[in-house]
Amino acid sequence: MIYYLIRPKTQSSLRRLLRSSSVCTVGGTQLSEELRKIRILLQQNRIETTKRHLGSLISLHSPPDLYAAFSDSVSASPSTKPVFRDALLTVYADSKLPDEAACLYALIRADGNFPSRTALNLFLECLVRSNRYEKALEVFHGALAGGFPMDKFSYGKAIQASIKLGDLPKGLELMKLMKRSGEKPNCFVYNVLIGGLCKERRVGDARELFDEMRKRKVAPNIVTYNTLIDGFCKYGHLETALDLRAKMKLDQVEPNVVTYNTLLSGLCHLGKIKELSKIIKEMHLSGVAPDEITYSTLFDARLRHGDVEALLEAFEDALQSGISVNDYAFSVLMDDGPPFKDGKMERALLSEITLNAISNRYCKTGRVDKALLLIDKFENKGIKPSSVAYNSVLSHFGRSGRMDDMSEWFERMKAKGISPTLETYNILANAYGRDARFEESLQVLDLIEKNGLKPNHVTYGSLISGFCNEGRLLEAELMLDDMASRKVFPNAQIYNILIDAHCSRGDVGAASRIFREMAGGNVSPTTVTYNTLVNGFVRIGRVGEAEGLVVELRDGGLTPDAITYNSLISGFAAAGNRERCLELYEAMKSSGVEPTLHTYHPLIRVCWKGGGCLRVFEKVFDELRRSGLTPDRIVYEELVRCCEGLGEMRRAEEFRAEMLKKWDCTDGGLGLFPAPAGG
Repeated sequence: MIYYLIRPKTQSSLRRLLRSSSVCTVGGTQLSEELRKIRILLQQNRIETTKRHLGSLISLHSPPDLYAAFSDSVSASPSTKPVFRDALLTVYADSKLPDEAACLYALIRADGNFPSRTALNLFLECLVRSNRYEKALEVFHGALAGGFPMDKFSYGKAIQASIKLGDLPKGLELMKLMKRSGEKPNCFVYNVLIGGLCKERRVGDARELFDEMRKRKVAPNIVTYNTLIDGFCKYGHLETALDLRAKMKLDQVEPNVVTYNTLLSGLCHLGKIKELSKIIKEMHLSGVAPDEITYSTLFDARLRHGDVEALLEAFEDALQSGISVNDYAFSVLMDDGPPFKDGKMERALLSEITLNAISNRYCKTGRVDKALLLIDKFENKGIKPSSVAYNSVLSHFGRSGRMDDMSEWFERMKAKGISPTLETYNILANAYGRDARFEESLQVLDLIEKNGLKPNHVTYGSLISGFCNEGRLLEAELMLDDMASRKVFPNAQIYNILIDAHCSRGDVGAASRIFREMAGGNVSPTTVTYNTLVNGFVRIGRVGEAEGLVVELRDGGLTPDAITYNSLISGFAAAGNRERCLELYEAMKSSGVEPTLHTYHPLIRVCWKGGGCLRVFEKVFDELRRSGLTPDRIVYEELVRCCEGLGEMRRAEEFRAEMLKKWDCTDGGLGLFPAPAGG
C-alpha cells in the first residue's frame, strides 16, 4: 500500500489498523497489540507519543472498549493505569468529543477513581466549550462531593458554566465557596462574574466586585475594563465609563479598539455627538486603528443628526483606510436615506472615491441605471468621473451580456476625455471572450498596445479561457505564442486554464503535455494544477496515476487540500476500494484538512458496495453529524441507498422521511427517491 499522504509518525499505526480487508475486521488481537505498545510508551514516560497513538484509535473503538481492554490487560501494571486514563481523557477533551469524554469519566468514577486534576480540568473546559454547561456543573459538584481538591481553574469553569446558564446567584455562591476552600479568585473568575452582573443591569454590584478585585491585588486586565465600560455605557452612566478609562491608564492597561468603540456607542446613545471627535482623536494618538464597527457607529451618529458632510467624511475615511463599509451604510447613500431627502444629496459634494464606491455597489447589486444616473449628475456639476466609475459600468454590462451597451459606454468614456486603463481593456477582453466574439477580443489586444499599454496575464487569461470554453483548444494554445511575441510570459493560472480544458475533454495526454511545457518554462505548478490533473485522471479511472501526481505534489513542497483528497477518495470509491478510501479519509483528518460534503458523498457510497460494513457506515455517519456540515440531497440519497444495501430498512425510511421534509422528492419534485410503496 501507498502511505504517502499519512504523516510518518502515524504510518505504522495505520498499517496495522488497515492490514485486513476492511477496517471492520480490526479485532481484539490488533487492539491488544496497540495497547501493549502504548503501555511501553507510558513506562518510558512518552506521554505525547502515547496521545498520538490513542488519537488514531479513538475513531475505531469506543471508550468502554479502550478502557476495558487496557484495564484487563495482563501486562498493564497498576502504575500505568492512571496515566493511561488521564491520557485517554485528555485526548477526548482535546479532540472536542464531550460525549466520549463523559463516558470515559463515568467509567473511571464507577471504578472509584478520579483522573488527575489536569485531566479533569481539561474535561471541564471541553464541556464548557461544547456548551454542556449542566454537565460541567454536574461533574464539578460530583467531584467536589467526592473529596476531589478543586483549584482556581476548576472553580472558574464551574462559575463560567453557571453564568452561561443565566444562573448568576449560583455563580456568586460558587465564588464564596471558592474563597472558603482557600482558593483565591483570579482575574478570569472576576471577569466572568462582572460580565454576569452587567448583563443583569447590576452595574453597581459589578463596580463593587471590581473594587474588591483591586483590594485583593488581583490586577484587572483589558477584558475587565471593557466589560465594565460597556455595562456603564449601556445603562447611561457615561461619566463613570470615562472615569474607568482614565483608571485604565493608572493600571497601565492600554485601551483597545473595543474600548473606544464602546465609548463611541455610549456617546451616540446619549446624543453627545460633539464628543465623538475627541474620542476619535484620542484613538489616533493612542495608535489604535478604527475598524468597521468604529465607522458604522460614526456613520449611524451622523445619519441620525442629518450631518451630511460629516457622514460623507466618515464614509470616505473608511474607504481610504481599506475598511469594509457595511451594507446599511451603502443602502443609505444608494437609496437616498433620511439625510439625503429634500435634495441634500444633490447639494452634497461627493468626492471621487465616494462616487467610485457607490457606482460600483450599484453595478454589483444589479442597479446599473442608478449608477448611470449618478455619473450623469456628477458630470452635470462639471466634475469628471475617473475610469474607476466607468469600469464598474462596463464590467456590469459585460457580465450581463449587454455588449452593445458596453461598447456605447466605452465610446462615451473616450468622448468625455477619460483615458481607458488596462483594467478597462481587460474588462472588454473578458466580456468579448465569454461571448465568443473573438475578433473583437483580438482587436482589444491591438488597442492596448496602440494606447501605449501592455497586455498582462489577466488579458490573455480572458482570451484563452474564452477559446477553451468554446472547445477551440488549438487557438487557445496559439495564444501562448502571441504572449511570447509580446514578451508576456505565461504564469501558473494560464497553464491551469489549458490543463483544465484538456482534462474536461478527457484528454489527459494533452493536459500532461501542457504540464511538461509548464515545467520547461520554469513555471512552478500550484496545488490547483495538480488537483486539476488528479481529477482528470480519476475521471477516466486511472487512479494509480492520480496517486503518483500527489506524490509529486508533496515532493514539490506543496500540501494536498480537500479537493486533492476528495478526488482520490472519489476515484477509489468508484473502483470499490473501501479500504483505501478510509485510509485517505483518516490521513485527511490527521493532516488538519477538514472533510467537506464532497468527502462524505463517496465515503457513504463505498460503505455498502462490495459487501457493506455497518460499523464503517456508523463511524462515517457519526463524524458527518459532528462536523457541523448540513447534508445535501446527494448525501441523503447515499444514506438511503447505503442503509438499504446494509439491510437497515428502518433507518433507510427514517432518512427518506427526513429528506422529504426538506425537499419534495416524490413525483413532480426532484425525483431522487421513488415514493414509498402504497403512498
